[in-house]
Amino acid sequence: MMADWIDLNSDLGESFGPWTMGEDETMLGIVSSANIACGGHASDPETMFETLEMARDNGVIIGAHPGYNDREGFGRRVIPMAPDEIGRMCAAQIGALQGIAALAGAKVDYVKAHGALANYAAKTREVADAYVAAVRAIDPDLAILAISGTELEHAAKAAGAPVASEIFADRGYTPEGQLVPRGTPGAMIHDAAEAAARLVSFMDSRMMPVVGGDPIKLDAHSICVHGDGPAAVAMAREIRARLEAEGITIRSFVQ
Repeated sequence: MMADWIDLNSDLGESFGPWTMGEDETMLGIVSSANIACGGHASDPETMFETLEMARDNGVIIGAHPGYNDREGFGRRVIPMAPDEIGRMCAAQIGALQGIAALAGAKVDYVKAHGALANYAAKTREVADAYVAAVRAIDPDLAILAISGTELEHAAKAAGAPVASEIFADRGYTPEGQLVPRGTPGAMIHDAAEAAARLVSFMDSRMMPVVGGDPIKLDAHSICVHGDGPAAVAMAREIRARLEAEGITIRSFVQ
């Protein structure tokens, strides 16, 4: 049976200084939730402030998007750190976004890990536990947006945290439910129509196609469309239009 609603989120606020990434203003007119970079893999105080204001003005729910402190690698490389160090790194970034949000008259409602950190926490329970503990220490009401079916989702549930399950519009999956590593065949879906058709089918069956195996069952409260690709806006528009045409309401998982 087709679900009646789903959240559509995107990773935004990933510019810094004179360097621009993505079409944030346009994307914020399409999505229902925004994962805003908070100074680790990207962003700076001015970028955070401007993105927070735009999200506020569009009625888009705001999430902190912490990642490895690695702008050169855009947070897509694992930096060797102990789990507790990862927790403290995330706490510093989430707190930074909360501070800027206070100045922008906005509110941070959830947290979503970025890039290599998200993938590491998805398969490593120690890291997932440290990450969840940091979020819970900052504010136990902060929801955790976690890749569906992963150790991070399990850790959040075990800790009693508000948790939402996420799937990806533009990424391929392994039979184990992990994202196919970037740079390998099947990792990225670039065609908007293909991505939208896959999601319409998933919303009806809850079965996700994988690379090299049979479809797997996943839960989903939110769909991510990455904001850093050249066709990101077109893909987000196509996905929203196709889902709404099926009678599915686009709304944030935070109510």
